[in-house]
Amino acid sequence: QVTLVESGGDSVESGGSLRLSCAVFAYKYSTYVWTWFRQAPGKEREGVAAIDSDGKTTYANSVTGRFTISRDNAKNILYLQMYSLKPEDTAMYYCAATPFYTCNDAFRSPSPDFTYWGQGIQVTVSS
Repeated sequence: QVTLVESGGDSVESGGSLRLSCAVFAYKYSTYVWTWFRQAPGKEREGVAAIDSDGKTTYANSVTGRFTISRDNAKNILYLQMYSLKPEDTAMYYCAATPFYTCNDAFRSPSPDFTYWGQGIQVTVSS
């Protein structure tokens, strides 16, 4: 069983920064693929960033160069550092994990149904 708890969401102005955290309560933490998804009102859920057990990272084109996913194995926390935020980044952000997919699977459309999900956290970027 895996429990994921996100934190760090907020309302910021365009160009601002935020760091999302996802506390992970799990067994065999390091063997999963960990991903941040987001879903804006009226839009499909999309993969934002993913990291696998080897530390390989993959990003959506829309966030490449602005967002960084990382993982602190000692603290069991997944991070999403977001810079140069834009109004189109406004969404509910979810961390998710699965032992069954690869990083690239997170960016399929429609978005795959990962095994474990956090409750989601709101990020709002105003122009």
